[in-house]
Amino acid sequence: MTHDPELLRERAASALRTARDRTRLLTTCVEPPDLVAQHSPLMSPLVWDLAHIGNQEEQWLLRTVGGRDALRPDIDSVYDAFEHPRAERPALPLLAPDEAHKYVAEVRGRVLDILETAPLHGGPLLDAGFAFGMIAQHEQQHDETMLITHQLRAGAPVLGEAGPLPVALGETLIDEVLVPGGPFAMGTSTEPWALDNERPAHHRLVPPFLIDTTPVSNGAYQRFIEDGGYREPRWWAAAGWAQVQEHKLRAPLFWKRDGGQWLRRRFGVTEPVPPDEPVLHVSWYEADAYARWAGRRLPTEAEWEKAARYDPETGRSMRYPWGDEDPTPAHANLGQRHLRPTPVGSYPQGQSPLGVRQLIGDVWEWTASDFLPYPGFAAFPYREYSEVFFGDQYKVLRGGSFAVDPVACRGTFRNWDLPVRRQIFAGFRTAGDAGPTADA
Repeated sequence: MTHDPELLRERAASALRTARDRTRLLTTCVEPPDLVAQHSPLMSPLVWDLAHIGNQEEQWLLRTVGGRDALRPDIDSVYDAFEHPRAERPALPLLAPDEAHKYVAEVRGRVLDILETAPLHGGPLLDAGFAFGMIAQHEQQHDETMLITHQLRAGAPVLGEAGPLPVALGETLIDEVLVPGGPFAMGTSTEPWALDNERPAHHRLVPPFLIDTTPVSNGAYQRFIEDGGYREPRWWAAAGWAQVQEHKLRAPLFWKRDGGQWLRRRFGVTEPVPPDEPVLHVSWYEADAYARWAGRRLPTEAEWEKAARYDPETGRSMRYPWGDEDPTPAHANLGQRHLRPTPVGSYPQGQSPLGVRQLIGDVWEWTASDFLPYPGFAAFPYREYSEVFFGDQYKVLRGGSFAVDPVACRGTFRNWDLPVRRQIFAGFRTAGDAGPTADA
């Protein structure tokens, strides 16, 4: 990243504008009753996310960085994500939609004034404009959350897509590649806007392993279903089998059987399940069960990152599978450009040096690993972003989905969720152990 202050300011302003454009789209495409409704107990009302975005921006950029007087200190508690579980938020004294829109706009106007003169050095919160990048990432993360709410929302479609999916090239890809054993640099100490759980860079020794060249497709997952995958407890972790029985799971979320075909609901549209797209809306338990059925396993987080960043020619860890340059539409399906994953095998320009594709974008990928701190981890700038979630309760997801903006997605970015979660835009790929001479 550049060290030129003016270029840094433009990068920060651009990231903030991009996030706000998307927030505006997601909160103006429905009428006010849909903004204040809770479409699922798993999610907040859209209007809560909207004002929460503004409140976080006010607290960190207006007050902390800018040193300005508080604009709305009376709502800090209402929009504290740790004080109020999602299921309880509709009962809070939320800002009405018009008031929320005015509030976030007023905060943003003042923040852009601060950005024009703020020193972009002098401490970790200011260096390279970190605080502005942190808030842009926070807004984009909530934009993805709001897109999930749109998927859960009943009713007619309200969202449009920017363009058609990439044209399939008709290539025949090998199923898996060997990732050589040995050490690699995991995490980062140099990415200026990396969040605390991505830090610090450290060396991991990873034995050789095999990994799928693409995410698991809907067609492949249907074979698991048809082979009785949801009826055979031997494929499932005990807690996952309990979920299957309790909720009568038979397929990914939003799928239903209609005669001889599977249909899915996608943002208000019911359509045949496309067999060549990565499977979506599966829990960690479902991903783990499929992998066992296939005689495979989920990759560990370290394996996933080595497959995504390691260049065997130089031994270096790159920012992205394709190198160090920022993502473009030729590299990955990001930024809500499409409202679906692209077919498996897409984006040859985005593949890793070993030939692994779609590691960035399309679907979040479940890994086998619990969400734990790296050696030398230090919470920054607040414990509630990462530290309070560390432990064996949460599983790590990597890579980002079609709903993720590039500012909140890189080779080191870590996401996490409960293994029961199905509403998120998550899929997976599988891995396998290599033979004793595979790295010779």
